[in-house]
Amino acid sequence: MRVYLDILFFFNFIFDFIILLSSEVILKRNIKIYRIILGALFGSLTLICLIIPFNTLTLFLFKIIVSAVMVIITFNFNNIRYFFVNLYYFYLISIIMGGFIYFINNSFSYSNNFIFFNTFKLNLLLSFLITSIGIYIYVKNIKKLKLNYNKYLKATIFFNDYDIDVTAFVDSGNKLVDPYFFKPIILVEEKKVLTNDNYIYVPYNVANSDGLLKCIKPNKIYIEGIGYKSNFLVGLIDSINIDGINCLLNEKLLEG
Repeated sequence: MRVYLDILFFFNFIFDFIILLSSEVILKRNIKIYRIILGALFGSLTLICLIIPFNTLTLFLFKIIVSAVMVIITFNFNNIRYFFVNLYYFYLISIIMGGFIYFINNSFSYSNNFIFFNTFKLNLLLSFLITSIGIYIYVKNIKKLKLNYNKYLKATIFFNDYDIDVTAFVDSGNKLVDPYFFKPIILVEEKKVLTNDNYIYVPYNVANSDGLLKCIKPNKIYIEGIGYKSNFLVGLIDSINIDGINCLLNEKLLEG
């Protein structure tokens, strides 16, 4: 079998570079680009496996050592926890990337009759392009998820006779305040709250909408990671169009 070492080296370097770069972006390590290049170049040492016959255990240990050194070259070694976090994301991205490549090979294996997929170089190029796009989309979505889920908080609202557990979202757009006593208003789906006759109707005016918001006064709220808060109102709304959320916190409630 003919082996194109130069092509394998190039694509191996590119794939390692993408993995290290993706890890850097997710972890926000602010690493110089030359360190990523050096790490990817060292990773190309795995091509030695094609020349030197390793048994299964030796090959496994060799790849682990190469991966660890790649991570240290790229991210430095500050402490053991820092190292293992970097290594974990390196392997996570590698597994995802390997899954993309496996999927591509399986998806196009039936296309052997087509000239485009019939050459080694073009097959590698196709894998590289599609995998790069897939990793880019994955990293972008991971960053978006991390940003959003950092605003997800568990909370318990205490009333006179009962309390309710909610999944809350820190909503920078919720600036509702009681105009009479200047209490911040958090928004909760009405189905979460038991029927209450002591409603307070608070006028509101937001973009393209105004009216009266039905509110009730709780005793306090416990927000995980923040603690207890009081002196606020709970505004009742039909639904919240955020995945898994049934309460919108008010940033004014979190101040102080």
